[in-house]
Amino acid sequence: MGVIKVGTSSWADQMLVRSGWYPRQVNNPAGRLGYYADRFGVVEVDTSYYAVPAPETTTGWVDATPPGFTFDVKAFSLFTGHHTPVAALPRDLRPAGGPSRIRWRDLPSGTYDEVWNRFRAALEPIAAADRLGAVLLQFPPWLARGEAARRRIVELAARCRPWRVAVELRHASWFDGPAAVDTLTFLSAQGLSYVCVDMPQGHTSSVPPILVATAELAVVRFHGHSAAWTSGDKQEKFRYAYGEQELRGWAERLTELGEQSTELHVLMNNCCGDQAQRDAARLAELLPEAAPAVS
Repeated sequence: MGVIKVGTSSWADQMLVRSGWYPRQVNNPAGRLGYYADRFGVVEVDTSYYAVPAPETTTGWVDATPPGFTFDVKAFSLFTGHHTPVAALPRDLRPAGGPSRIRWRDLPSGTYDEVWNRFRAALEPIAAADRLGAVLLQFPPWLARGEAARRRIVELAARCRPWRVAVELRHASWFDGPAAVDTLTFLSAQGLSYVCVDMPQGHTSSVPPILVATAELAVVRFHGHSAAWTSGDKQEKFRYAYGEQELRGWAERLTELGEQSTELHVLMNNCCGDQAQRDAARLAELLPEAAPAVS
């Protein structure tokens, strides 16, 4: 049985801060992260998807957490093919003129490489402190299965090495019938962790939650099953509370997945208020092999 770490996809979401989950006296970013790290062993960093953090910022994250705590860091949106606001780029690397949103192909190769250099520099303090779990490459829903897409995944993973890399695919073609086996075999051959996602089904962006380990690290993310999944309102999209029987069923399946992997990260992303934290805490109680709080 590998190590199982349970956590959530944010510790600083404004809905969480306003929910009252943090005591009133825990009223600054470092204090909130330290409070979170006393209760969970892993967290997903999603702010790095919206902008490349400064090394000083990530050093502060390390200082606020104890040894044994883990950060899974989501890659900057530009890298994974999303349309990214020019304003999200480091100020000195922003192209003059042009559209307000760009993709990676719109940048000169030297500028694109420099954005990667700064992203890696931001992760160095976390990795040096042995706090980096994996870099999460979350691809857009329009990245369909194909040779070009596979080459792109391999290229991005190479830029992240020697760190562990987790891949979340969000186009149904990757898991359509026999394609699922091909996809998982591809990830396994590249040493990439497949990210299993529990999410509403029946939508164009839906992918099935296949519980399998393709590398030593397995990752499962929970979005919930909100009826408003296609809503543009984030609060409604993720407004979902996992019931007791759901969590018990998942605990059994996650225990089995933990037996396939060296390490398993379980991340609640039903981030409406403090629901993710409450569901994560209960799920950790139901997982007898889950790592205790690291404090």
